[in-house]
Amino acid sequence: MKDKLIKINASDNVAVALMNLKAGDSIFYDGSEIKILTDIKAKHKVALKSFKSGDQIIMYGVLVGSANGNIEKGAVLTTENLKHESKKVSGKTETLGWQAPNVEKWKDKTFLGYHRTDGQVGTDNVWLFFPLVFCENRNIEILKDIFEKELLQQEESPHQLLLRSLVQGESAKTEKNTSGTKVLNNIDVKFITHSGGCGGIRQDSESLAKLLAGYINNPNVAGATVLSLGCQNLQIDILKNAITAINPNLDKPVLIFEQQQMGTIDQMLSTVIKESFAAIKKANAIERKPAPISKLKIGLECGGSDGFSGISANPTLGMVSDMLVALNGTAVLAEFPELCGVEQELVNRCVHDKDGEKFLELMQAFEKSVVNAGSGFDMNPSPGNIKDGLITDAMKSAGAAKKGGTSPIEAVLDYGEYLSKPGLNLLCTPGNDVESTTALVGAGANMVLFTTGLGTPTGNPIAPIVKVSSNTELAQKMPDIIDIDTGAVIRGEKTIYEMASEMLDFIIDVASGKTITKAKLLGQNDFIPWKRGVSL
Repeated sequence: MKDKLIKINASDNVAVALMNLKAGDSIFYDGSEIKILTDIKAKHKVALKSFKSGDQIIMYGVLVGSANGNIEKGAVLTTENLKHESKKVSGKTETLGWQAPNVEKWKDKTFLGYHRTDGQVGTDNVWLFFPLVFCENRNIEILKDIFEKELLQQEESPHQLLLRSLVQGESAKTEKNTSGTKVLNNIDVKFITHSGGCGGIRQDSESLAKLLAGYINNPNVAGATVLSLGCQNLQIDILKNAITAINPNLDKPVLIFEQQQMGTIDQMLSTVIKESFAAIKKANAIERKPAPISKLKIGLECGGSDGFSGISANPTLGMVSDMLVALNGTAVLAEFPELCGVEQELVNRCVHDKDGEKFLELMQAFEKSVVNAGSGFDMNPSPGNIKDGLITDAMKSAGAAKKGGTSPIEAVLDYGEYLSKPGLNLLCTPGNDVESTTALVGAGANMVLFTTGLGTPTGNPIAPIVKVSSNTELAQKMPDIIDIDTGAVIRGEKTIYEMASEMLDFIIDVASGKTITKAKLLGQNDFIPWKRGVSL
C-alpha cells in the first residue's frame, strides 16, 4: 500500500487514513504538505485544511457535518470537533445520467433456481413455519425441535459435546454423531417467531401481516404452515388479504391452523405435523432449473460498518447493483436513516417524479417520528461506528448509500410493499441490521449482500445472506462469518470493478446452491419485524 490517505471525492476537504499515522508525520498529498498533529488510527478522517467553527465538512462530495470549533489542518475529526449536519432537500433539481458497466461476460449466464408459477425464481427452497401472534411461539418452538430432529438428524455440536463432558466428566463420550444427514434433500424447513400480532396498535398487526405475506410470496418459499391462536389482533383474514394484495393468484400451499378452534395442544400439533409433512414431501420434489440472471433480486445491507466500508465493501456492492440492473435484474437499497444527507442525489436519480416525492415524504415522516421520540437521525452511528471513524450520521450515510451504485431508481417502496419493477428500488426500513434485512426479504429479495467492517453474524431464515468484509483484518479474525473480503481494494490491489466481478460470480454460485453462505452454515436465522407503533 503506497498511499497513506485517500480523498474519496475531488471536492472533499477531509481524507481517510488508510493506515495508522503518527504525530509529526509529514505527508505530501493532494498538492500540499500535511503535518499530522496527533496519532490517528486507520479509518479516521484527517482535515486537509484548517476549519473555523461552523465551516462545512465535505466528504463523498456531500455535506457530512460542520466544525464544532476550530480544526487545524492535519488534525483528526472527532465527535468533539465535528457535529452532524446535512443538506436539506425540497425536490428534484436535475435528472442524473447513468453509464452502465460492462456486463458482456454475464449476459448469457444462468443460475440454477427454483421456478415458481408466478414467474419468480428462488435461490432456495424453504417450507416456512411461523405464528400470527407471539402466543404461538412456544408451539412453533416445539415443532422446530420435532422437525429438525427427524428431518435433519442433526449431529451434536462441539458446544453440546463440551457441556456433556462438563456434566458427565472427562470420561463422557465426546465423539460426534456423524449421522447428520437430511431426510429430504431438496428442501429446508425453517421456523420463525416474533413478539407481535397483538397487544399493540392495529396498524402494527397490519404491517406484520404484510411482512409475513411477503415471506410467503418470496420465491425462496415453497409453502408455509401458519399457527393462529384465534383472538389476536392479526386475524387470519388480515393475513389472507395481505397475501391477495401482493399476489392475488398465489397457488403455493399455505396451511393455517387456529388453536382455539382445534381443542388440545396435542390434537393441534398432531394435525399440524401430519398435514405439513405431506405438503413438505411434495415441495421436496421441486428441482433447480436454469434461470436468467435477471431473476435475481438482491437486497443491499450493511451492519457493523467501519471507516473503510464506504471505500471498499459498499462501493463494490454498488457496482454489483449496477451490473445486476444492466442485466435486467433487481437491487434494493434500504435503511432510510442511513440515507440522510444524500437525499438530493437519490431524488435526482428517481425515474419518476412521484417516486422522488414519495422518498422525501417517507424520509421526513421517519425523521419526525424519531424527533417526537426525543432523538434524531444524528444519534444513528453506534459506539462501534464512531470508534472506527464514522463520526456523524451524514458521514455514515454517504458511505452506506454507495451500496446503491449509480443506476436510475425505478421505484420507492414503503415498509411492507413488495417488489414489482426490475432495476434499483428504495425500501423504507430502519437502519437496524436485522429489522432491515428482515424487511428486504419480505419485499421479495431472494438474496442479500451484507457489508460489515466490524463483524456481525446476521442471517435470515429463507434467503442467503452473503457477508462482505470491508477489510482483510476482519476477514482473518472472523473467517467463520465472512464470505467475501474486499480488503484488496483498500490495499490498491484490485479495482472496484474487479472486486465486483468476483462477487457477481460468487453470487451466481450461491444462487445455484453450489456455495453455502457462512450465515447458513452457522444456522443464523434472524427475523425481527419493525414495530412502528406503541404497545397497548
